[in-house]
Amino acid sequence: MQLEQFVRMHGEELLRLAVTYVKNTQVAEDIVQDVLLKAFEQQQQFRGESTYRTYLYRMTINRSYDYLRSWSYKNTILTNKIQKIFRGTKSAEQQVIELTENARLGQAILQLPLKYREVIILYYYKEFNIEEIAQLLSKSSNTVKTRLRRGREKLKFILEEGGWDDEFSHKASH
Repeated sequence: MQLEQFVRMHGEELLRLAVTYVKNTQVAEDIVQDVLLKAFEQQQQFRGESTYRTYLYRMTINRSYDYLRSWSYKNTILTNKIQKIFRGTKSAEQQVIELTENARLGQAILQLPLKYREVIILYYYKEFNIEEIAQLLSKSSNTVKTRLRRGREKLKFILEEGGWDDEFSHKASH
């Protein structure tokens, strides 16, 4: 398989996953580029202990965690907080994102702690089942179920606090 084909097959899905972790499209693009290049170069080393999709997701999640632990990320967060203090307003990008209900839901999901956000995204948006998520995150099925339940509860609270109590928040409680 050629690299271009490999990127077309997996790139977009992995990019969306990385963005949910690092909350920055440019950084997510770098992460996915690194993951896809490494995976492409090491295709023959894939042992088949899981699906290839799960393998790529695991690599992307690990690389995202590496970034979140890095000095670069911590420095960016500090810089952004300082800029917000001086500006006192939301960026134009943030204002546009908040215009639609789907974007509001996305924003609410991004407010969740990472351990809840990742199971919500993997379960509802990436359509992994509980067992696959457990394998992907190296957690027990019960841990995944608990995080999913708590994540839905926290998401419902965030949406209701924001005054957006509609059919999704009702669904999130079930």
